Amino acid sequence: MAKVGMAGSAVLVLGALGVTTGLGLSDVGVERPAAVAAPAAPLAVVPPVLPAAAGVTTLPVTTTTKPTATRAKATTTRASRTASTGDTSSGLPCSISGDGACVSLSAKRAWLVQDGKVVRSAPITSGRPGERTPTGTFHVTWKDADHRSSQFNDAPMPWSVFFNGGIAFHTGSLSRQSAGCIHLSDAVARQFFRTLAVGDTVVVVK
Repeated sequence: MAKVGMAGSAVLVLGALGVTTGLGLSDVGVERPAAVAAPAAPLAVVPPVLPAAAGVTTLPVTTTTKPTATRAKATTTRASRTASTGDTSSGLPCSISGDGACVSLSAKRAWLVQDGKVVRSAPITSGRPGERTPTGTFHVTWKDADHRSSQFNDAPMPWSVFFNGGIAFHTGSLSRQSAGCIHLSDAVARQFFRTLAVGDTVVVVK
């Protein structure tokens, strides 16, 4: 009986070892039901971690609002308002620091000046022999947009700007000399009339 008890104990011990070591009970002569596999726990999804480049620090993304540009206040000078597409080359033979006009009788040309800058240069005709246009420095005395000559049978002198007695800038022929006035094309005479004011300087040189 003692042997049987020891043998039975050995079987029990081996059975216990079989359970803990994963051995089947069949190895020790005792059958046991097949183990029921426990359901596998769901795997946690781990977001991929991108390897950081050596020596590179990743900064948080920031949004920068572009500052609104401030519009510069537009300024308009008197010269820019009246400047034309005519020749404005800097061959001015007169010295005019403000507003006025310059005339060169030998060059047969007149320049309209504003703020010391040429805004128009144009061809002219001047006085014929015996009635030459006088040279010197003068000032605009008066203006008449539809003037007619009392000396020459009511002859039209459109856009007249007088600067020396009866001598004036006005629309006239550019192919015939005058009786002393400065002839301009009609478009240029209009601009001189609109631009020049009483008191502006007029310089006439040879």
